[in-house]
Amino acid sequence: MTDSRSVWGIGLTTIAGDGTVLDAWYPEVRTGSPSAGDAAAASATWLSLTGPDERRNVTVELVQLQIDLGTPPASTADAYLRLHALSHLVVRPNELNLDGIFGHLPNVAWTNAGPVHPADAARLRPVLQRAGIQVQGLDKFPRLTDYVQPAGVRIADASRVRLGAYLSPGTTVMHEGFVNFNAGTLGASMVEGRISQGVVVGDGSDIGGGSSIMGTLSGGGTHRVSIGARTLLGANAGIGISLGDDCIVEAGLYVTAGTKIVLVDGPVTPDGGRKTVKGADLSGQDGLLFRRNSLSGAVEAVRRAGTGVTLNEALHA
Repeated sequence: MTDSRSVWGIGLTTIAGDGTVLDAWYPEVRTGSPSAGDAAAASATWLSLTGPDERRNVTVELVQLQIDLGTPPASTADAYLRLHALSHLVVRPNELNLDGIFGHLPNVAWTNAGPVHPADAARLRPVLQRAGIQVQGLDKFPRLTDYVQPAGVRIADASRVRLGAYLSPGTTVMHEGFVNFNAGTLGASMVEGRISQGVVVGDGSDIGGGSSIMGTLSGGGTHRVSIGARTLLGANAGIGISLGDDCIVEAGLYVTAGTKIVLVDGPVTPDGGRKTVKGADLSGQDGLLFRRNSLSGAVEAVRRAGTGVTLNEALHA
């Protein structure tokens, strides 16, 4: 469900020498409409930082924008305001319209001095080197921490969390963790695996090292995967279905919508076995342990009681 709220922001935008808008930075994103006093105060604060940067062949200008989150992005500045709204926790993932956002995000050479047009980065390489400016990546999306520093969050490797990630206070993203835009955590969580676009993880859950949660950007279907509270996705495991509260997926096990799963606690079949269902049939259910039978190799689901996982509070304070 998209959000029809109006949000606004005032900040700075970077424009390349050929007129390409490379980015926009909004130090604050607010709902509703700005008052005349708010707009004047914010503009006065950031106006002094505008002007040309000849080293990067860019010009920094003031940007002021108000948008409806329920409509598609209409410009680069609009797309960046939506990404900021997510990372400032103004709107949750999947609750705003991001249709066509890639078309409004140019590929950028991200440097330690700010964005540069890729062609200029190649052409100005000697100048940039003498100025101590290094290219750190070529992508449509920048690092989250170059634009937003989320409160109460630990991020071990900033290059692995994109602007547009929604990270709630208490979240820890370890070195191998990755969080895409329009995805993230709804509470204190441990992230040591991959949270793909559109995926949300509930409070108190643990995304184990090397694990992967299937998204929808690269042919992963249309189902938006979610993980409930106090759920553990084991190391090197993966899912293409949603998990409810207090679930566990065994380390190394990948469960997709089409995975055949034996219900260990299910009804007995005429041949003396147990009922088998597809992974999609169990999507979103609470209190399940997914495991692989070490003798038969069959994927099994077992009903379980109690808490799925308890995080170390000292790590998430």
